[in-house]
Amino acid sequence: MPQFPPGQTLLIDADDTLWENNVYFERAIAAFISYLNHHEYSPAEVRQTLNAVERETILAHGYGLPSFTRSLVSTFERLSPEPLDEEKRQRVVGFARSIAEQEIELLPQVEETLRDLASRHRLILMTKGDHAEQADKVRRSGLAGYFAAVEIVAEKDPAAYSSVVARHQLAPHSSWMIGNSPKSDINPALAAGLHAVFLFHKDTWILEHATLATPPEGQHLIELDSFQKLSVTF
Repeated sequence: MPQFPPGQTLLIDADDTLWENNVYFERAIAAFISYLNHHEYSPAEVRQTLNAVERETILAHGYGLPSFTRSLVSTFERLSPEPLDEEKRQRVVGFARSIAEQEIELLPQVEETLRDLASRHRLILMTKGDHAEQADKVRRSGLAGYFAAVEIVAEKDPAAYSSVVARHQLAPHSSWMIGNSPKSDINPALAAGLHAVFLFHKDTWILEHATLATPPEGQHLIELDSFQKLSVTF
């Protein structure tokens, strides 16, 4: 039997919650590091530089493939002993382009679980990133019909959650954020007064790692290891 009654509002993350995402970035990064083939820096040091560059790029340009592409190019320029000519630039850009060519790969039992949850609860898809890029993923996933609304925000912070709560007139005591990122899905949602469900994903992006916050009194934080277990929770 579900622990919580029908009529909950479930805000559900997209990337690495409904479908695979970061694994494709990791493959592109591995190929990029191999191509850079730097003799002075280890692969771990190259990755550390890329992580730092990505943080800078996100602040200036937001999330998404264009931002990731900028980060790869900038990292190559910083670390390569040779100048970045047009041939090398196109090769580096190609690593990012390979991600865009990936088909949407739903995680196990996602569609069946959404169908079940939508029969009892109000579902809202809430994702962050480039609006056109994320909207295209939602369209290609074939899952849009299970959601009462789709929210694509530039950043998932407490203010963004509070805005969604106000816009959809949500009752915090019966509203939940569900996702794989402590940094973006769990901690800011708890800070905004919502309950949360942390779904572990082994390939969660390193920049989304954070210690899970302790829920304030009266709020719930549930940890699950698969999407389908939501059906027995809600």
